[in-house]
Amino acid sequence: MFKKPSPSPGESVVDSKLSVTQAPSMMVSIQHLKELVAGRTFCFNDFDLRATVGTGTFGRVRVVKVKGSKDRTPLALKIMKKSEVIRLKQVEHIKAETGILSQIEHPFIVNLLATFQDESRLFLLLEFINGGELFSHLRNEGRLPDADAKFYAGEIVLAFAYLHSKNIIYRDLKPENLLIDSEWHIKITDFGFAKVVEDRTWTLCGTPEYLAPEIIQSKGHGRAVDWWALGILIFEMLAGYPPFYDENPFGIYQKVLAGRIDCPKHFDVKAKDLIKKLLIHDRAKRWGCLKNGPEDIQKHKWFKGTDWDQVANRQVKPSFIPHVKAPDDTSMFDRYPESTEASAPAISAKDQELFVGFAADIK
Repeated sequence: MFKKPSPSPGESVVDSKLSVTQAPSMMVSIQHLKELVAGRTFCFNDFDLRATVGTGTFGRVRVVKVKGSKDRTPLALKIMKKSEVIRLKQVEHIKAETGILSQIEHPFIVNLLATFQDESRLFLLLEFINGGELFSHLRNEGRLPDADAKFYAGEIVLAFAYLHSKNIIYRDLKPENLLIDSEWHIKITDFGFAKVVEDRTWTLCGTPEYLAPEIIQSKGHGRAVDWWALGILIFEMLAGYPPFYDENPFGIYQKVLAGRIDCPKHFDVKAKDLIKKLLIHDRAKRWGCLKNGPEDIQKHKWFKGTDWDQVANRQVKPSFIPHVKAPDDTSMFDRYPESTEASAPAISAKDQELFVGFAADIK
């Protein structure tokens, strides 16, 4: 599913290390995508429907192209049933997620382009990221080379620094929520647990293996939980499994609170050091939360030699790339039965009022 890249004209690949490349781009810039949708008020019939690339509790994600446009750039349309959103009491949750996505734009985050709705469905129009999930890549490879783990971690550091600068905590880092684009870069997706928090919040949410101790203990938490989760992810990328695992969530929580971390022998000593600095129980001592914030992580010896300007400008590449042939290639995703969620029942006029304010002005 993934293969090592062969050097092509204009490209420099150095061993299995990170490299800088000037290869032709398959990605479309976020500026171009925003120009494609600028000034338009969309409805569902404005799109040609392609494959389903994901399904969830409320609906599904379809690859689409804008009808009547010479620009055939593929986009992702998230379709949600209003009746299910109401039944599961997720109206405010969805509105909050949309509100956050409308205010952010970053090269390592799946960017929101437009929102709209009809009588029975909600729609989010997003970038289409076609390289599959980091979860699939990790499952296929077993574990990642140190250089690749460093590459992905570096991009996440920059994304988290950006979100935290806006008082947004992500709270759901895990390989399943990290997409890989056609140029091999990370795109963080699923902001369902993201929240604007200036100090602390007390909501219990997230994946058990990635929960920081302060969440488990209901002590109130803030941006420090994202840096804890980064430590878990680096460990999992390098080992192929998370540091705290058990058959049931309670067993995982016990291991998290016990705090014993057993790094495999093949771990680079510098990676091990950073992991332990991120997985510190005391938030006042956890890296990412100290006086210099994310800069401490960027200057850690594991990242020695990293040019952070090149990372931010997407000029650094990993040694493994998704084997995608075109911008609308969906071969990296599982196959799903197709649906437009047209069977979604209409809701009452009173319930329609719940969705006032769903459509957001995109930054």
